[in-house]
Amino acid sequence: MTSTHGARERDLELRGTTWRITEQGEGVPVVMCHGFPGLGYSFRHQMAPLAGAGFRAVAPDMLGYGGTDAPSDPAAYDYARITADLVALLDALDAPRAVFVGHDFGAPAAWNVALRAPERVAGLVLLSVPYDPDRMPVRPSQVYAAAAREHFLHVHYFQAPGVAERELDPRPRAFLSRLFWALSGGYRYLDVWRHGSEGKGYLDVLPDAPPLPWAWLREDELERYVEVFSRTGFAGGLAWYRAFDVNWARGAAYEGATLTQPTLFIGGDRDVVVELRGDAGLQRMREHAADLRGVHLLEGAGHFVQMERPAEVNALLLDFLRAL
Repeated sequence: MTSTHGARERDLELRGTTWRITEQGEGVPVVMCHGFPGLGYSFRHQMAPLAGAGFRAVAPDMLGYGGTDAPSDPAAYDYARITADLVALLDALDAPRAVFVGHDFGAPAAWNVALRAPERVAGLVLLSVPYDPDRMPVRPSQVYAAAAREHFLHVHYFQAPGVAERELDPRPRAFLSRLFWALSGGYRYLDVWRHGSEGKGYLDVLPDAPPLPWAWLREDELERYVEVFSRTGFAGGLAWYRAFDVNWARGAAYEGATLTQPTLFIGGDRDVVVELRGDAGLQRMREHAADLRGVHLLEGAGHFVQMERPAEVNALLLDFLRAL
């Protein structure tokens, strides 16, 4: 167990799997679920403010990342299993309920807990990815493969086991810095799609990143990610992409489901996810979140909104929590 600036790390055995969590404070837990390529550390700017406001901030390394186990089978990353693990986390914390915050892949992870174990979720905060109950008519991998005939599409490139790992594992610093920059508010990520797929890897199409520090990322912060992914590689995170078809097949019962918990959405108006889903995507969320407390698009922010705009995100988050 380690402690840094009031936060402590510890490992928990949850249903036969080791999960590493960072936690700070006492009170109702706020469980923050990151996405790709993240860590519990991705919520470093939220920990102390939540603890100071009387909440128990909990940021796990999600399955496949950091100090948490990384099963090799993509089927291990289906949302039924993720939900069961996160419910077991609440049991280990002796918490009847928690507020769940999810960013990127952490957003569907969080909303699946809300759908599958609603009695354990007191509130739901979605960052960057609006709730969408729609289901593709065919397997996602088929859709991505068709789109990749004309454009470089990372969700297709990541599907074949070993391909992305061979490119990215030896160069974690280059990949992380360039992806963080490409998805930030400082760059238009859709420019990446102008490249064709044939014979190209992700580093062939990502833009060069400007020197650090940026307004929202310092060298020592990037180094934390580089150190961890140099040790673990990216396979665990990539497994979430390879589980798209599994979750599509196993999630049919939740198509069109409505969220019942108080829900908040925060995104950047320059986030490629928000841009692609557009007004129609936000409207689907409004129609399927019965208690939507707000939709906030932060001007000039990109995909990593909780890191790019921590003060604004924290203010919105704390206002939401205090009103529950």
